[in-house]
Amino acid sequence: MIPVLTPAEMAEVDRAAPEPVEVLVRRAAGAVARAAVGIMGGTYGRRVVVVAGPGNNGADGRVAAELLARRGVRVRVFDVGEAPEVLPGADLVIDAAFGTGFRGEYHAPSPGGAPVLAVDIPSGIHGLTGVRSGDPLHAVATVTFAALKPGLLLGSGPEHAGRVVLADIGLDVSHATTHLVEPSDVAAWVPERAHDAHKWRHAVRVVAGSAGMSGAAHLCCAAALRGGAGYVQLCAPGDPAPARRDDHPPPVEVVSHEVPAEWSGEVVGGSGRFAAVVIGPGLGRDEATVREVRAAAAGTPRPLVLDGDGLWALGQDAPFLLRDRPAPTVLTPHDGELARLTGHRPGDDRVGAARELAAACRSVVLLKGPTTVVADPGGAALLVRSGDQRLATAGTGDVLSGLVAAHLALGADPLHATAAAAELHGAAALLGDPRGLVASDLPELVLRARAGFERAGGRGEPA
Repeated sequence: MIPVLTPAEMAEVDRAAPEPVEVLVRRAAGAVARAAVGIMGGTYGRRVVVVAGPGNNGADGRVAAELLARRGVRVRVFDVGEAPEVLPGADLVIDAAFGTGFRGEYHAPSPGGAPVLAVDIPSGIHGLTGVRSGDPLHAVATVTFAALKPGLLLGSGPEHAGRVVLADIGLDVSHATTHLVEPSDVAAWVPERAHDAHKWRHAVRVVAGSAGMSGAAHLCCAAALRGGAGYVQLCAPGDPAPARRDDHPPPVEVVSHEVPAEWSGEVVGGSGRFAAVVIGPGLGRDEATVREVRAAAAGTPRPLVLDGDGLWALGQDAPFLLRDRPAPTVLTPHDGELARLTGHRPGDDRVGAARELAAACRSVVLLKGPTTVVADPGGAALLVRSGDQRLATAGTGDVLSGLVAAHLALGADPLHATAAAAELHGAAALLGDPRGLVASDLPELVLRARAGFERAGGRGEPA
């Protein structure tokens, strides 16, 4: 994991540093100068323009300019208020105008076609939310210090920051409560099956599907199997013959189990043998289903993943229904589903929105997006940047729910089970066709993605 600190948290870390500011500035400037030389491919005959502001970012840029000049680079430094509309020709522009604490609008001068290196965060990008203000430059790289900032990972931040280089300047960031997930974390967080495991030890029950929506249930089941579940049982209350449908046949290994019209009692009472339960994908939204979902969600004694129509059924009563559950709960909303649960969309502070819902429901919340936020009731948050627009297709969320349930069934704690599933889900999508990926491709791609993660985690090829 890579630590992520808000601007306010970073300011506290700076104040607690044992070294004077001048020492920290010189370390930061050294990292900027090294990155600049790397981008330019050397120093001989190179020209650099630095736009420097009044704060620490400006100080970093000015000292970096001195370091580059000592190495033979021709450097010009402009104060941010005196920079021309179009900067002089250069091999590189260093954006050191404003940092993570900037408020207002920044209309950057044109770099004149030169690549841009940003210091800490591109000027004009909000350090907490990544919201763009004014006309920030698009950097090819950003050097940030001690920890990542949320604004580099959220909103418009990623498209303006380019490649992010994290420079260690000797600050203590060990108390960070937000982290970016790395591929190697997945192998560390999700246990292997025990050598004496049997199918029921890691069994998953999926309550999903209805007439015309059987595909959602089958995608969830297939992902649970590929995610490591030893046994998957499908209960499809709204589909009278889930195993015999020809339009979206389930994996042959999935066991279909009929449940009565009023099914919540059977799910609550019959889930003791399962290590995890999923409720919601393609389940439907009629009044009877809403009533049964609410009863099952409140009373199911096993770790529970709620997605899709399961979230819709809870609505704004989710905290009342979930906060006293006897086992862990994972909610997997997109923005619209979060609005259904809370009465409002998440807004710019997506980490804060996920934390707020997690605390209210005493559940782990996975808020989907280009950067997925996973938060637990205690305030810890994990950010996932794997995947891309390939996941913007029907059914991918059902696959994700199945992966979360499989990780829970394998014994991973809820926060790590969920974040690992999101990281793996995104990595699997990146192995698919850039244009034609469909959700049913993902369960098989999960196997390839996980093999790579396990190699990164030191386990070697999966057995």
